[in-house]
Amino acid sequence: MARIVVGVTGGIAAYKACELVRLLVRAGHDVTPITTRGAERFVAAETFWALARKHPPEDPYPHLRDADLLVVAPLTAHTLARLAHGLADDLLAETALAHRGPVVLAPAMNTAMWEHPATQANLALLVARGAVVVGPEEGELGEGLVGMGRLAEPGEIARRVEALLTAPGGSTAGLAGLRVLVTAGGTREPLDQVRFVGNRSSGRMGVALAETARDRGASVTLLASNLQVPAPHGIELVPVPTAADLRREALARSDADVVLMAAAVADYRPAEPLTGKRPKDGELWTVDLVPTADVARALGAARRDGQLLVAFGAESGEEGLDRKRAMLTDKNVDLVVYNDVGREDVGFEAEQNEVVLIARDGERTVGKAPKRAIAAAILDEVERLREARG
Repeated sequence: MARIVVGVTGGIAAYKACELVRLLVRAGHDVTPITTRGAERFVAAETFWALARKHPPEDPYPHLRDADLLVVAPLTAHTLARLAHGLADDLLAETALAHRGPVVLAPAMNTAMWEHPATQANLALLVARGAVVVGPEEGELGEGLVGMGRLAEPGEIARRVEALLTAPGGSTAGLAGLRVLVTAGGTREPLDQVRFVGNRSSGRMGVALAETARDRGASVTLLASNLQVPAPHGIELVPVPTAADLRREALARSDADVVLMAAAVADYRPAEPLTGKRPKDGELWTVDLVPTADVARALGAARRDGQLLVAFGAESGEEGLDRKRAMLTDKNVDLVVYNDVGREDVGFEAEQNEVVLIARDGERTVGKAPKRAIAAAILDEVERLREARG
């Protein structure tokens, strides 16, 4: 049993913190809720104490008690800024300032606030101090808009809390201290000055992998090919717009401990791209396409002892799955993640995915789930393979 302080700040998502407290208590933890005045506009403090199965303490200094972990969910932009700059103007802020154990933060706010440079800078400060960030997710927000900023589901927050509590030394599992290289997005191969040959990859899966690896203690570099989603904080970001750029930067970092090749790399590029813009003249435009370099094969050929390589493959049906099985040997990788792009509800541009994890000792299907959950399953498999090697 762990002693957990759950901080709840103002916002419509405060109601979800009730479920978080319930899950943590059910898991056997001693939970102390601390609500801000803003939070109590949405959910009464008495509700959280009832769910925690205890009475409010008479001690006026609960923030000075030893706690094993502090989780703040939801975390508003305002409280995030206060925590980043060490303010101590209410009980929750005082508790955070006095706390010396692991910290889990689950932000929730509107998209514009989340994407503002000030918010991202404040969050980067907290991450640099060791805070673990869960979410936010993309979805419907309190004001009826759809975008990034929705509070992560209570079950996911509780799972991350458990991972922190059970991992050695308070790290979030077996990636602590490792260098992880992730590729994400879709490459674009120029036809002329304004047009390109590309694909529908948004980069959401690769970003989820980068965030999850970061939260598990890894030092993460993300090679980003034309991301259509916000880049994660707390990692090294390297833009790689074309397949050639991606290959060059990946090989320059081929000594990483784990390489996750989630980017959709163009298989072909125009043989002779034009330097200017080709005018529209009603005539046919014939373009010769030539193969691009195989990034996964190049990394497989350059791999070093102890390194773990994960390739991703977008195909359709059983024939596509058979081709991905062959990648284990053909590309000299340890794990292949098969993504069926014949479905419209998962994969490219979707918020959810369903994959088959193919390793030499077997394979398993990870059912349809948000891409952050799929990322967690993939990294669980990476940790299993690393542990099996001894």
